[in-house]
Amino acid sequence: MDTLSLIALLLTLSAGFSILNHHTLRLPVTIGVLVFSLLTSLLVMALNPLIPAYDLLALPRSVLGAINLPHTLLNGALSFLLFAGAMQVSLADMKARLLSVTALAILGTVLSVLLLAGASWSVFALLHHPVPFIWCVVLGAILAPTDPVSVVGMLKRLGLPAPLQAIFAGESLFNDGVGVVIFGVTIGLATGDSQTFATQDLALAFCREALGGGILGAITGWIALHVLKNQRDPHIDLLVSLALATGTFSLANQLGMSGAIAVVVAGMSFGTNRSHAILDAPSRKELDAAWGLIDEVLNILLFLLIGFEILDITLHPFVLAVMLCVIPLSIGARGLSVLLSTLPVYLRKRGNGRMLAILTWGGLRGGISVALALGLPAGPLRDLLLPVCYGVVVFTILVQGLTMERLARKLYPTP
Repeated sequence: MDTLSLIALLLTLSAGFSILNHHTLRLPVTIGVLVFSLLTSLLVMALNPLIPAYDLLALPRSVLGAINLPHTLLNGALSFLLFAGAMQVSLADMKARLLSVTALAILGTVLSVLLLAGASWSVFALLHHPVPFIWCVVLGAILAPTDPVSVVGMLKRLGLPAPLQAIFAGESLFNDGVGVVIFGVTIGLATGDSQTFATQDLALAFCREALGGGILGAITGWIALHVLKNQRDPHIDLLVSLALATGTFSLANQLGMSGAIAVVVAGMSFGTNRSHAILDAPSRKELDAAWGLIDEVLNILLFLLIGFEILDITLHPFVLAVMLCVIPLSIGARGLSVLLSTLPVYLRKRGNGRMLAILTWGGLRGGISVALALGLPAGPLRDLLLPVCYGVVVFTILVQGLTMERLARKLYPTP
């Protein structure tokens, strides 16, 4: 199947599922598309044994192989999705709560990785299926960071207070990059592809990727705004922003830095007072509309692929048992990591229990976790960890994502 046919197929399925959702379930469009792609996948899996003359799974699996979600997302679409999300963040609100965002994005992510790793290692041992601890750390790195695509999409419809939205969005945008960095280091150690690292070597590698990516994004963002300073053409604004997103992401990866963190910082440059002074209101409106459309289409396509990826997963009773154990553990690890990383703020300010509940239950995982899990090397451990990661992602999107609005209305009632 050529590239155009592949894109046409994905867009047709996305449009069809979106229309079905609009006339039936009426869920948020991305979640509705995920539900229908999941149901379609399960139907194909159920019918396949009943029609032995045809392999109904062959075509969809070949399509998934051609798309290669880990490569497509982590080395391509992620730059657009993160940039679009970063543009929506109120930089003033985030700077006012920079300490909380930084603590959640770095300390909270590291704590969540370790807590989930320790808990899952214990579960595997109790189920008489021991897994090396380093692979449990890999599992924690996959599932610890919240997914910016899911979280930013959720925030659009919740109407939470602006400061809380800034903390939520800022954390999800940055902890994604932190999680990918941790995953890259730990998967190398788990597979033996990396040399033995001392603790200081790991710290230096992390600083190079995370801090280096942030500095690069700040520089490219400043350059882009300087280029736009003396013109008033909305088409040039869009082209420069597209070049900024893709160029920053690609350059960071080439330099051994975190492309995710770099493109987030670059995107946030469009939320500064300087950017609002450079871009007049009509140009800004057109730019936001264009990036909103890019974000929505890519989100829908991503959730469509997440639903179809179940076709590449082998489920059996033991895996389902582990999945049912890890789902509550991931929520518990998320809650405890949020509490511990923001403990000074939590103790100083009363009423932060509401924020803790919102941040814990709203810690959605998404396409990035699925892509990282699909990128695990073939073998028994992949066959075990991939379905577990997939189950956690689907649970957070469908259960937590669909109940977040009710929780938000209860904790933060509209006057």
